[in-house]
Amino acid sequence: MTMIDTQTHEGADASPPVLYRLAGVTRTYRQKDRVVKALAGVDLDIAQGDFVTIQGPTGGGKSTLLQLLGALDRPTGGSVLLGDVDLATASHAELGRVRAREIGFVFQGFNLIPTLTAAENVEMALEPLSLTRAERAERVVEALAHVGLGDRADHLPGELSGGQQQRVAIARAIVKRPRVLLADEPTGNLDESMRDEILAVLEGLCADGPTLIVVTHDTAVARRARRRLRLERGTVRDITR
Repeated sequence: MTMIDTQTHEGADASPPVLYRLAGVTRTYRQKDRVVKALAGVDLDIAQGDFVTIQGPTGGGKSTLLQLLGALDRPTGGSVLLGDVDLATASHAELGRVRAREIGFVFQGFNLIPTLTAAENVEMALEPLSLTRAERAERVVEALAHVGLGDRADHLPGELSGGQQQRVAIARAIVKRPRVLLADEPTGNLDESMRDEILAVLEGLCADGPTLIVVTHDTAVARRARRRLRLERGTVRDITR
């Protein structure tokens, strides 16, 4: 079962295409009488289908970078290309389209609506898309099955464990079949066993084609990625070994 629409490229040894290309990206904020430089000239390429983790100290710019990758904010300077769309200069309407169709978000907090079932929470992500009721139902069933919760569709969040709630949140992120999944501390609220369970789900999704970018403080999480980045004082360096 493939949740993500992927393209076939000729040549088995061909390098995967670049999904994100950041060039000279800066982001500054004004706090009272001083200017805070959250990002200081970031140059970064992320390939389609890669699994990337971003580590760094609190206040080092991780959340800022994730917001730029998620089309939730614009840089002060530089370009943030997602495919051929520059998120730095795209219209608000285009940014909304990108968020609705091409990017799935997974957060540390599950952000599930407590009065809706697992299936109804997942279906919420399809509201911006022009799908028939039958198409929405099919996608919801597929997404929940993909994260191993096909038999929990009618359960409310309060009837699910923490790990199961995070899997519902992941199903909500993938139901629209995005090109990229952005996860901000997705295992931060889970114990070790549930952490490993969620990582296995995310790794399985990444094998199906989407690009997976995870911000984490957990070195055990970071070590499972194909590529590891460290963001500190607004600059990025590759620490993959």
